[in-house]
Amino acid sequence: MSAATIDTKALGKTAVLMGGTSAEREVSLMSGSGVLHALKSQGVDAYAFDPSTRDLADLKREGFARVFIALHGRHGEDGCVQGALELLGVPYTGSGVLSSALCMDKTMSKRIFVAEGLPTPRWLWLGATEQSRERIRTIPDDLGLPLIVKPPREGSSIGITKVAGYSEMAAAVTLATQYDPDLLCEEFIEGEEVTCPVIGTGDGATALPVIRIVAPEGNYDYQHKYFTDDTRYLCPSGLPEDEEREIQRIVVAAYRALGCRGWGRADLMIRAADRKPFLLEMNTSPGMTGHSLVPKSAQAVGISYEQLCVQLLAAATLDSEAQQVQGS
Repeated sequence: MSAATIDTKALGKTAVLMGGTSAEREVSLMSGSGVLHALKSQGVDAYAFDPSTRDLADLKREGFARVFIALHGRHGEDGCVQGALELLGVPYTGSGVLSSALCMDKTMSKRIFVAEGLPTPRWLWLGATEQSRERIRTIPDDLGLPLIVKPPREGSSIGITKVAGYSEMAAAVTLATQYDPDLLCEEFIEGEEVTCPVIGTGDGATALPVIRIVAPEGNYDYQHKYFTDDTRYLCPSGLPEDEEREIQRIVVAAYRALGCRGWGRADLMIRAADRKPFLLEMNTSPGMTGHSLVPKSAQAVGISYEQLCVQLLAAATLDSEAQQVQGS
């Protein structure tokens, strides 16, 4: 269903969930504000709703017909809010409970990628009781240098360090474990960073154009993602057509394997040595700020920011409803 054929009045009273309690609260407020303005401009009866200051049960009490989830990170993108909305019976945008939880946990995502034969960098996961000084010291021996140290259940590059030498491991672990007691260490892929959004569900899921990310000195961190204009986003990507098609194929396969629906965005690296793409993660509640990438990719195929928001909202559903549709 295209945005042009959607009766926005029929969508009913809509809450845009934004803010929340995660480390990505600031970004979520920017995403949510953009979505709220876009929906209102299209005639949707939309209201801001911050779960950090309000009871989710108010959604039911106040007659909200559906929810646009513009939350990022924990308690917003990890299945928690999705589960609460399932219990309340209020349809919501994006993936369901299980898929959201799997995608938020990068270690679980990687296990599924491997099981499905999809390429992802080599990694080591260390639980809170496995992070002795001796074990941390040996990680570069296992994965090589440089390597990436990150919290497995955060987004927006929060808590991530690129480690160039053994002496940097301790500080990287300290930073990552401020956000998650567990630790994910990952082989560093030298090459180009790209991202590719997906819209739809099941067999109807389709990839949007690939975006190539060119950050200052290759440092695509939190600041360069959201608060500077130094990073360049190339869409069209400028990649050879066969490379773009292969990335889109891998991303849709990952999206389906993880059970995603509605929309999502995969982040990948293309290894310079052989041009092989590697999946890093799947985001089930991508950013919708002025610097965000799904709107940029959608724009390249003629879908405006406002149209994208309406289209995603119209696809809001519950796990039980989605399963019925897929089974029919």
